[in-house]
Amino acid sequence: MRLLVVSLIAASLPFAGCANDDASTITVSAASSLTDAFTEIGAAFEEQNPGTSIRFNFAGSSRLAEQINSGAPVDVFASASTAAMQRAVDADSVESPRAFATNSLAIAVPLQNPADISDLTDLADPAVTLIVCDSPVPCGAAAGELFAKNNLAIKPASLEPDVRAVLTKVVVDEADAGIVYRTDLNAVVGEVKGIQIRDEVNVINEYPITVTTDAKPDARSFVEFVTGNDGQRILQSWGFGRP
Repeated sequence: MRLLVVSLIAASLPFAGCANDDASTITVSAASSLTDAFTEIGAAFEEQNPGTSIRFNFAGSSRLAEQINSGAPVDVFASASTAAMQRAVDADSVESPRAFATNSLAIAVPLQNPADISDLTDLADPAVTLIVCDSPVPCGAAAGELFAKNNLAIKPASLEPDVRAVLTKVVVDEADAGIVYRTDLNAVVGEVKGIQIRDEVNVINEYPITVTTDAKPDARSFVEFVTGNDGQRILQSWGFGRP
């Protein structure tokens, strides 16, 4: 069973006191939903590139974009949506991105499924305690799009900073349901019950990746690894789709 890796949530800029001046270390800011896949990708990259190490910062994509725009020492940015990436592009903080994966939404419920949820429409019941990501975060924006697409008037009980925060609350039985990415369910097999959303009513997110404008030269090698055969194989093993 693959274990849940809780995303790193920093108080402000998590890089304070960790200046990105080590030439052998590549700092990667990546969406929380990439935690498990990128941890595996990072280990594979380091194995193929002795002497180079990867430092990850996992959080909500919108927050990561803000950190990069504020001057956080980052080499690579991998976002869960094109909108979050565009904020960094518009600020001239990153180079032109490329898509490397896709993802869609799913419903996570506690193993006992106390609210007896079986379908997306069940979430409209006011008695259901539903948690989702906050709207600035890609998973929150996608959830809002999902509800609008299916004409569902839903008022979440809680708005979380990233998708792993949503998933963690479902795991500890603090909610009847949470909207997460399909891939997140692979990280908590046996800890939550996943309810799939039909493709025709679902929302698909495209994930872009790029280097920052002041990235180390080796950062491009990591991007090439993610978009290459080895990186794509690992991403697909975690349930991500090709772009």
